[in-house]
Amino acid sequence: MSRGQAACCVIVGTGHAGARAAMRLRRLGWDKAIALIGEEDCLPYHRPPLSKDYLKGGKSIEAIQIASATSFDKAEVEIRLAQRVVRIDRANKRVELDTGRTVAYDKLLLAIGARPKALSLPGAHLKGVHYLRNANDVDRIRAAVRTGGQAIVIGGGYIGLEVAASLRHLGMQVTVLEVLDRVLKRVTSEPLSRFFSRIHGEEGAIIRTGAGVEAIVGEDVVRGVQVSATEVLDADIVIIGIGVRPNTELAEEAGLEIADGIVVDEFARTSDPDIYAAGDCACFRHPDFEGRIRLESVQNAHDQAVIAASAISGKPVPYDAVPWFWSDQYDVKLQIAGLAVPGAEIIVRGDPAEGRNLTVIHLKDGRLVAIDAANNPRDFVQGGKLIAGHAMLDPAKASDPSLELAQLAV
Repeated sequence: MSRGQAACCVIVGTGHAGARAAMRLRRLGWDKAIALIGEEDCLPYHRPPLSKDYLKGGKSIEAIQIASATSFDKAEVEIRLAQRVVRIDRANKRVELDTGRTVAYDKLLLAIGARPKALSLPGAHLKGVHYLRNANDVDRIRAAVRTGGQAIVIGGGYIGLEVAASLRHLGMQVTVLEVLDRVLKRVTSEPLSRFFSRIHGEEGAIIRTGAGVEAIVGEDVVRGVQVSATEVLDADIVIIGIGVRPNTELAEEAGLEIADGIVVDEFARTSDPDIYAAGDCACFRHPDFEGRIRLESVQNAHDQAVIAASAISGKPVPYDAVPWFWSDQYDVKLQIAGLAVPGAEIIVRGDPAEGRNLTVIHLKDGRLVAIDAANNPRDFVQGGKLIAGHAMLDPAKASDPSLELAQLAV
């Protein structure tokens, strides 16, 4: 390291939060050494394209890199790839690597993300059964794709539906199995679930809800998915997308506070004042929402990384960004702002039973708290501003898609 023998700021995790925090530190004037350590063997890259353009072959790994090697070199960020941090030694302020070496820190940022939940079923270990979290996972899936082949996607959340859309694009026959009574039930409203079920049906995918899985069938290689005592669905490839778990083991073993993630304050600081956390692994309180939340989104990873970098560099700014997300499925771009909360009033702009655009509004005591806009970028942009301004909307008028949301604040 050109800026000193020890790594004054160590960032664990080369995903979006880790990479952004490293570059942001330099822009904020941090003049000490920075070490960015990650388990993968390639430069940091954007993860949302994995289930979409990267899986479909439309973009290479180089095309989705967050920054080039030259950019990291210019910022004097030392990147240590294919290395895993196995222990945090808080007493001596250093991290231990799987290589046996240690790296000292003055400040430590944990941007260690989350991992897919494993499906504990007979046959889940078979060749041809895949999870999707990183580029290597997608490379293995792409290698198994064949036109006309049968793909089973277990899980009807966003990742499952995005993978289903990409596999249909690649010419596979696709069946999505969702154990709940509708897709996206854990994350969105019934009208939007109905909308996307219809879209997938129109594109030739089969959506089966209320569908449990008893086993994955095959000898060494998968050949089917058993959904009942009398029914086995043929499968050449199986993708499991049933959610993720935050990677908290490092922090927990180090004695940091954990609660569905690594607990941080509004400055991304953990229970240790010299250790920070950002991204999918971090659990925090947002000024606009009750209780602690943990967000799995690029927006949160980016914004929380900026907050962490600001605090580390001595320029603390509290986190208060409006959460936003997106999902691309076929020709539909879903954009979400805010967070849906229990008990919210649901207002639909459009018809879930027809067309390719729809907006769903979530009102809590008359205040706009979330908006789901499918192929309606105007509603998304205006809705995000109204959420940030804690705007109240007139429910009677909000259902009329001919009226602009910006004109409906009361």
